Amino acid sequence: MGMPGQRNRHFEGRAVARGKGRGATRPRAAGAGRPGGGRGPRSEVVGTPFIVGHLADALHMVLKLDGPADVLLSLYFRKNHELGSRDRGLVAETVYYALRHLASIAWAMAPAVPERSPRLVALVAIALRFGRRELSEAAAGRDAAAVDAVLAKDVGQAPAPVRAELPDWLYDRIKAQYPDAEAFFRAIAQPAPLDLRVNSLKADPKSVAEEFAERGVQASPMHYSPDGLRLAEKVGIGSWPVYREGRVDIQDEGSQLIARLLAPCRRLMVCDFCAGAGGKTLAIGALMKSTGSLYAFDVNAKRLAGMVPRLRRSGLTNVHPIAIRDEYDRRLGRLIGKFDRVLVDAPCTGTGTLRRNPDLRWRLSVAELERINAVQASVIRSAARLVKKGGRLVYATCSVLREENQAVIEAFLAEHPEFELRSAPDILAAQKVPFTSEERERMGSYFVMLPQANSTDGFFSAVLERVAEDPARAAHEGGALRGR
Repeated sequence: MGMPGQRNRHFEGRAVARGKGRGATRPRAAGAGRPGGGRGPRSEVVGTPFIVGHLADALHMVLKLDGPADVLLSLYFRKNHELGSRDRGLVAETVYYALRHLASIAWAMAPAVPERSPRLVALVAIALRFGRRELSEAAAGRDAAAVDAVLAKDVGQAPAPVRAELPDWLYDRIKAQYPDAEAFFRAIAQPAPLDLRVNSLKADPKSVAEEFAERGVQASPMHYSPDGLRLAEKVGIGSWPVYREGRVDIQDEGSQLIARLLAPCRRLMVCDFCAGAGGKTLAIGALMKSTGSLYAFDVNAKRLAGMVPRLRRSGLTNVHPIAIRDEYDRRLGRLIGKFDRVLVDAPCTGTGTLRRNPDLRWRLSVAELERINAVQASVIRSAARLVKKGGRLVYATCSVLREENQAVIEAFLAEHPEFELRSAPDILAAQKVPFTSEERERMGSYFVMLPQANSTDGFFSAVLERVAEDPARAAHEGGALRGR
């Protein structure tokens, strides 16, 4: 929206006058003009009073930025049963659209403030996404002139961070770090695709793709992940047999590859140190063919409990979910030096997921980045104790910021000479994951996936091998033995 290189510098000012705003097609909510959504003839426009009213109410909740947008939207829909499924989809996607373009909308609305004017944001978002003609005059009402004034603003005159749809501090970091930062800004303005990981214990990508084709949905093999499929459209698969029976799980392509960096095979002892809801745990377990032992630790017991139904669907029997108090929980003491593989999917800012979670960019701050940075350093130090000599420690984030990625690894290696950095691209190449010479040059020894370069979420990972015993631990154990 107004980014350099796009087709015009205005808020679609000329296109919307002809009804050709953002989006070449015109998604319709079933019964968009009525409660209940789905009875009677379809409305002539998307932006009816019914839809605008619900969109404004949903934005009123979300624009407070006091919680994740997906959680708040789920709560809103549970309280508003009159919305049909298509209506919910229309409202949700338009809320996300508004969040992706919130900086430029706010700039064009000034002196009005989005969080205090959610109805105007709702009207503008519909006009931008679908075209001005898709906004009914009954819905616009007395705000019609204000909407047209916002659409007429020349976003090309806005400050660079506004055009990039980012807060100043985050814009400055990304601009300084990436030569192709403008491409990154354009990429995060688009919604992410729906990626699936095929559970190799129960199915293969070809058979699953054929099953989707029978339902009229195109599922294409992924470029990098051998187990992945990317859907041509977003569909709700939660009730489909292919999902309920555990043949597929929803997981971004980049995330699937992080599981492969452990090169987990049969009969190993593996640890997912920050397992969360278990997406990477499930991928690791499938690569282990449900053999060996796979421990899934997390400090959030509620999130960890969310893994249980996914485990049942997956058919895995080698996973042991354990809630721990913190990264130095006493129960970890008996596991020091025992694991062949340890994954640290570290807490992070999530800046690699801005396509999926556009509200994150507005909820983050420099103070939060600094707090998370301290946690990352503590978590990797603790998890490293669990790796046996010759074992592998994989540190990963879904962040694109150097402070959370390369800087963490450099500091850790400076303090821990018993670990050495291994080539992540080489490890994946051995598993027939294709990278071009240009991609390998960009990554170096690390694993780096970016939305503008790889059409995935942003991911970072480093593979560290323990080549010697921890000197401090060896000295401690030696002293203990001598004291007996």
